[in-house]
Amino acid sequence: MRVKLAEYYSHEGREDPIVVEIPKGSYALTFHILPSKAGIEPALNQLTKASERKEEPHSPFRGWAITVLVLSILLAVTLSTAAILLLQKGRAQSASSPPVPGAYQIFWNPFLIGPQQPWVIFSNGSFVGRPETGMRYFNPKSDSRTFILDHYTGVGEVLAIHQLDHVFSLLNRPVGVKRGALFSLDDARNSDLIFVGSPSENLTLLDIPGTQEFIFQRLDSGPRKGDLGVLNVHPLTGEPKIFLATPANQPTTEDYAVVSLVPGLDPSRSILILAGNSTFGTQAAVEYVCRETSLKELLQRLKVSKAGELKPFEALLHVRIAHGVPVMTDLVSVRSRSN
Repeated sequence: MRVKLAEYYSHEGREDPIVVEIPKGSYALTFHILPSKAGIEPALNQLTKASERKEEPHSPFRGWAITVLVLSILLAVTLSTAAILLLQKGRAQSASSPPVPGAYQIFWNPFLIGPQQPWVIFSNGSFVGRPETGMRYFNPKSDSRTFILDHYTGVGEVLAIHQLDHVFSLLNRPVGVKRGALFSLDDARNSDLIFVGSPSENLTLLDIPGTQEFIFQRLDSGPRKGDLGVLNVHPLTGEPKIFLATPANQPTTEDYAVVSLVPGLDPSRSILILAGNSTFGTQAAVEYVCRETSLKELLQRLKVSKAGELKPFEALLHVRIAHGVPVMTDLVSVRSRSN
């Protein structure tokens, strides 16, 4: 505003007898006689006439004009400063936001184009018993339904949801999160879905179209009876019929996980299944599709190079685990689906 006042008095206000200034270091207006010969004489004459004719009331017009001028300048400066600050803030935010990897935009495209936000459905298995004395999975054949604990989930699922939230934040797409026990078929019909967890715990996967090539299945015979494995429906040369993780009675050091994109109940919707035999395998499956390097590997195997080309598929991962943390994930096999 000091600059604007100086500009005013150097041009259209150079003949004004009174100078309005804002001294440096102060925000109070000061008024004094213009320090020039052209301005001093009219000012002195005006003061003399005013003293000789005290009965004549002082006209407030010039004072109001100066006040309006100062306030207008102050408003203009304030608005300009605010606009500059907002512009600088927007540029800073744009500069600080990391660029979205192209692999993300290609792989996640089916979940970015729908009219509604996609839903992440995480597993929360049904348990019986008490936390302080011991819990086990609910067995519908032998356990009563009067007291079922269905509000627990694995650490892998929790970390997986965090990873997905980060990716969709980069993609500027909100997602909803819902535990499997609250899932309904209306969700499957109306939304794109991302299932986190295997059908052994995410039981809602049993009610919708699932995988066809790599199917989670418990062994009903042999030394590993009761353990969960991944059935290889159409094994290729050199592949086993079933992929088994570490036995359930030992510390988990390896697991198998499935990444599968399948059509929804509504063909215009998509379902992504990210699941392992254990919570650690599930975490690894999600991390695999949330890392740029591994996504590039998967897209290369699927021969997909741009958004809109990705078709239904199923992929099997082998996961190595140390101290409850997935440390290495390898892509074992990939199958394209006809539907």
